[in-house]
Amino acid sequence: MHKDSGSKQPHLQHPQKSARHGLAYEVIDVDAFDDTVVEAGPSNVGTATTRQPDYDSVKRTPSPSKSERITKTRPVRDEGAVLRPKIESVPLETPKYGPLIVSPSVFEVDSRVWPPNKTIPYSLLAHALSTLTTTRSRITILNILTNTLRVILQAHPPSLLPALYLLSNTLAPAYDSVELGLGYSVILKAIQHVSGLSSGALKRLYTKTGDPGDVAFEAKSNVRTLVPHPPLLITGVYESLVQISKAKGPGAAKQKQSLVEKLLVAAKGEEVRFLVRTLFQNLRVGAVRTSILTALARAMVMTPPASIRDSIAADSPYYASDDLVAAVKHNPLNRLSEKFTNAERLLKQVYVQHPNYGHIAKALAEGGLEGLPDRVPFTVGIPLLPTLGSPTRSLDEIYDRLEDLPFAAEFKYDGQRAQIHGWKNAPDGSVAVKIFSRHLEDMTEKARISTSLTSYLFFSDSNLESLIMDTEIVAIDPGNGDLRTFQELSNRARKDVQVNEIKVVVCVFAFDLLYLNGQVILQEPFRARRSLLRSKFPPVIPEWRGAARLDHVKSVDSEAGRDAVEEFWQEAVESRVEGLMVKLLDSGQVLTDPSDKKDRPRRKPLPATYEPDKRTAAWLKLKKDYVTGLGDSLDLVPIGGWHGNGRKHQWWSPILLGLYNPALGKLVAVCKCMSGFSDVFYKALTEKYADGSENCSRQNLWDVETGGTPQVYFKPQEVWEIRGADVTVSPVSVAALGLVSDSRGLSLRFPRFMKVREDKSIEQASTPDFLAGMYRSQQGKGGKGEGVDDGDLLDASMESEPEESEIDLSDS
Repeated sequence: MHKDSGSKQPHLQHPQKSARHGLAYEVIDVDAFDDTVVEAGPSNVGTATTRQPDYDSVKRTPSPSKSERITKTRPVRDEGAVLRPKIESVPLETPKYGPLIVSPSVFEVDSRVWPPNKTIPYSLLAHALSTLTTTRSRITILNILTNTLRVILQAHPPSLLPALYLLSNTLAPAYDSVELGLGYSVILKAIQHVSGLSSGALKRLYTKTGDPGDVAFEAKSNVRTLVPHPPLLITGVYESLVQISKAKGPGAAKQKQSLVEKLLVAAKGEEVRFLVRTLFQNLRVGAVRTSILTALARAMVMTPPASIRDSIAADSPYYASDDLVAAVKHNPLNRLSEKFTNAERLLKQVYVQHPNYGHIAKALAEGGLEGLPDRVPFTVGIPLLPTLGSPTRSLDEIYDRLEDLPFAAEFKYDGQRAQIHGWKNAPDGSVAVKIFSRHLEDMTEKARISTSLTSYLFFSDSNLESLIMDTEIVAIDPGNGDLRTFQELSNRARKDVQVNEIKVVVCVFAFDLLYLNGQVILQEPFRARRSLLRSKFPPVIPEWRGAARLDHVKSVDSEAGRDAVEEFWQEAVESRVEGLMVKLLDSGQVLTDPSDKKDRPRRKPLPATYEPDKRTAAWLKLKKDYVTGLGDSLDLVPIGGWHGNGRKHQWWSPILLGLYNPALGKLVAVCKCMSGFSDVFYKALTEKYADGSENCSRQNLWDVETGGTPQVYFKPQEVWEIRGADVTVSPVSVAALGLVSDSRGLSLRFPRFMKVREDKSIEQASTPDFLAGMYRSQQGKGGKGEGVDDGDLLDASMESEPEESEIDLSDS
């Protein structure tokens, strides 16, 4: 094996002679491959003896009666040797685990198997992930996650944080911008290198299974080794992934591939499958953030870490005593529900204001659930999840919902939502600024001009110590202040621009204040928060033409009268805004069901506080497009496509679009779309999702539910805003199946592409519940929505629409 001078050499043990064949063998220590990646081929890492798999018998799960056998040798021929030796391999048993699907009330963490300070093998997590793939039941998913986390909390609390990140398919908080940065080819080369299979053999496996994890599992199951490798640990896998993410600069690809190979060599059984799925960022299980937080809360109730057990009060509202746990095992009535509810509410409250698993896991290990909000507090510089608005169809509906409660109607701008944090550092008084997107990504560097504006606010007010604003960054005309489109904001020139050439500038429209001078004001009503915002931060129009501006959103209060609100709505319709955001000014009570005509209808409280991560009825969206049809647009994800006809034969058209189902953690097809696209967009789309690329597959690689089979599947990676005429019941759609009909799903009639939602992640796409709510609202207004869909997720009239008509639509 050739090595450059000075490079680290793999450790080679002394060659062992075979008396029968006169051959010597070198046993390769793969841990020595830190900096150098050997050439791919059947004679290198882990490839001394391989047998070609039977491609017609590829299975997704291993036979439980087989143990994995791995061989890592390299034959060295003596002179005159002509025969290949028979190698006796060492069997490596995959640990056997009990069922995780049982209720936590009857699940026991065996202290003999899981004593304190026992490191947790990655195989436990792989077992949990494998079990998760067998169910769609939310209760079962929660049981599996809860029981897995209970084992970790009892045996090895330091493994909790890595486990949370591995279960959520992330490496760090969203605002830390830590990404694996692994290319498709790097992972496949590593699989080929470790398995010894040719690229053609791997391709045949992929054609058969359609999943890289399944390919790696089958390929690795045929590799043998003389030297058993130490088992992978949860902590070790996570640390290796972090190392991969940190590999930068020249040689990074080889370094990443080397790290991947070391993981694959050590992985056994289901570990291989889920390790590769993790590398591809697609676990294909139904464990979403809400499920993980719920499971963590329940695990803490049942099995708090040993370090805090002695300090738990007998009357704690969060923990189950040994007596209660014993009683529940024999009582079908779950007396743990109150404890679970308290813990879940507390943990979610902390997370939405401080979304950092690392800080939360550390606080839980040190002090448990008691006092958790004080130990993981709301913190300037760490984003909180934003409040979201609920859609409405008309001003009449808004008045029906809010009755006589006062509200503010604000312009809903066509821009990018931004959460701006600013604070003074002690002791020098320097100003720090962070700007976060709607889905919590740190976009401070991308929004430097807004950062400068925030710094100016501190320099102009010596008493200002800290702030958190909720804002919308919008493009405006520098001359007259007219609003411009989101596309103009995204495409504006940023470097080497002469002042007289500046066509678009940024205006930061502030609409809420969440934190001021060390005080959290989320629980203040909107009227009070808005008053503070306007009094402390007046509009700013800098002298320099290209500088960012600060302004308040344009609004009118309902107290000005219905006519004033109607007039303001008409102004919104005629302006370059998306519509209105209606916000409750003061907390009050509203009807539980506005359509309830009983003499004494039930009422419920409606707070005007800021509610992180909630789609609240105190914030109502009224968009101007399709007000007489749909009350809101849908945020959908392109998940597949077909080749077009006629002049569109070289493009993907129509495009299959999907909703995000948070209960399953996957995308579900809802409609096809072929309207609203320009030729330029079609061309760019087809290049982005080139057939056979890492973004486009003939197999359902990304585990989406389609209700049919598109020609190709797209890698889910972007969100589109789509508008339609109405929501219709569909005989084949799987979207919202069971929510309005036991046998039919919902689809969208006359869908039309509006724009790419760069401010939204896949998990923030519209949900089946959201679609079902639109359908019910439509029915309440006399909509039909029955029998319109022709069974192909697309209205028949769309297919027969003349090409000229569609060109007019796309260019309008």
